Amino acid sequence: MSRVGKKPIAIPEKTEVSLKADILTVKGPKGTLSRQIHPTVKLDIDDTEIKAVIDHQDRKSRALQGLVRSLVANMVTGVSTGFERILQINGIGYRAEAKGKSVLFNLGYSHPIDFPLPEGITAEVDKNNTVKLMGIDKELLGQTAASIRQLRPPEPYKGKGIKYADEYIQRKAGKTGTK
Repeated sequence: MSRVGKKPIAIPEKTEVSLKADILTVKGPKGTLSRQIHPTVKLDIDDTEIKAVIDHQDRKSRALQGLVRSLVANMVTGVSTGFERILQINGIGYRAEAKGKSVLFNLGYSHPIDFPLPEGITAEVDKNNTVKLMGIDKELLGQTAASIRQLRPPEPYKGKGIKYADEYIQRKAGKTGTK
């Protein structure tokens, strides 16, 4: 049984939820998100909470119930409080600079990299080596952070590159002389 799917989702104040023809729309102080809901899962929307309900108790339906519940919970959290992801840049001469709707990276290549931010994602750069990404769509935010990290992934010897703030890079020992 899906334990995640059975948990109700609390609707915060100043947040409106509406469902029309399998399209869920959530409006809040930070913005609006819409998503198509799988027809297997029905949503019971009250004034204070949302519940994901399924008709059949087969394996696929229970999995979809947990998935839809998590997606809806992320939508409600996103429009009410928002999400953020912090990236750290390590390396001599490696730095970032916010320029409007894009971020300019100098990562040791022969050229700077201009990374355009998708619609709905904003970035702040602190001390030239910490990039803070913010947005209401958790899926888009995670994909943007992963794309930025992919520009120069951290290497295991000195740890140079772009990493998540909560990521641990396991270090390897370098070459040792044998005499």
